[in-house]
Amino acid sequence: MHAEVISIGDEIISGQILDTNCQWLAQRLEEMGIRVLYHSGVGDELEAMVGVFRLAIDRADVIVTTGGLGPTADDLTRQALAQATGRKLVLDAGALEQIRALFARRKREMPQRNESQALFPEGSRVVPNPNGTAPGIDLEIPRPGRASCRFFALPGVPAEMKEMWLGTVVHELRKAGAGRQVIRHRRIKCFGVGESQMEAMLPDLVRRGREPRVGINASQATIIFRITASGPTEEAALAAMEPTVETIRKCLGNLVFGEEDDELQDAVVRLLRQRKQTLATVEWGTAGLLADWLGAAAGNDPCYRGGLVLGDEATVQKVLGVSPPDVSTMAEACRKRFGADYGLCAGPFPALDPPPAEPKPFHYALASPSGVAVQAVPFAAHPALLKVLCAKHVLNLARLAMLS
Repeated sequence: MHAEVISIGDEIISGQILDTNCQWLAQRLEEMGIRVLYHSGVGDELEAMVGVFRLAIDRADVIVTTGGLGPTADDLTRQALAQATGRKLVLDAGALEQIRALFARRKREMPQRNESQALFPEGSRVVPNPNGTAPGIDLEIPRPGRASCRFFALPGVPAEMKEMWLGTVVHELRKAGAGRQVIRHRRIKCFGVGESQMEAMLPDLVRRGREPRVGINASQATIIFRITASGPTEEAALAAMEPTVETIRKCLGNLVFGEEDDELQDAVVRLLRQRKQTLATVEWGTAGLLADWLGAAAGNDPCYRGGLVLGDEATVQKVLGVSPPDVSTMAEACRKRFGADYGLCAGPFPALDPPPAEPKPFHYALASPSGVAVQAVPFAAHPALLKVLCAKHVLNLARLAMLS
């Protein structure tokens, strides 16, 4: 069983509001074992909506739309669905009475225009909306030679949409056979080499048709493997993923730093706690990213002693007494100043004005009682990502040092 989620409204298509309904519905559908293959969006134009609905009916077994069920002239979902399926719009007396009762409870006179919200394509069932004036539509659409398509039209107001999904749509889908399988996802996070290089280290895991499915994407230099499996229960789906997870961890080793919402700073803080050690930072170029990330990950745990954010050579000399400043002496001075087991230093950014002919290196260092390790990474990336990329390399130096 495959699904399509359709978001309706000029305000979404034009980018004026963020479409969170689509994300929420896709997650709920996959929890029921219905794989979402398509996300669509369409503006408030009748002809365009009819075309999108007809295409969805042809290619998806379950369709859920949000938006376009209000009383105004640009709310066209009911008309578009009627036209796409060749049905008449008919008045549902029960739905009209519920709309009138809602206005009465709120001690407001119902405008005549709201009567249009009680119009439904012939053969539809009403999806009650306990706290809104827009009831939803549940329509089963025959498809010659194959299973019928189930079409649910819900309002765009997130609170109403979610209440109607949980109160009605879930139960209708279960009656239609959904929920016998569940789909679950797992994310493995890595750092240290590029996306293509990391994929090449794995034995043909990222390929079409494989079960469990494995996808790969990069997010600000973090490589994420997305594993998807289905099964009769959540436990069965998760168990089906386990051999794939083990293969990834075995092939990639210490390139893997965590799962799900983990970030590199969480991995560093976890290791500090396990080892009962402490760390402090000094930054000259990363604008306090290390302090911000580590402080949030550690919370009130003193494993992160604190950090210095410095902006120029004179300040480095004044605060740390390091002259001339370099990442090695800065890391050691930071370690001693905070009384920490580790001192982590993010060095200054290379001069980029004018742009150099060759990428300049960004230097960083980790000081510990056994000495100082200094590393460098080419200062070559999109300008918007440079600080983040450098800060992640600095954190990864500390993580790998503690692992070894």
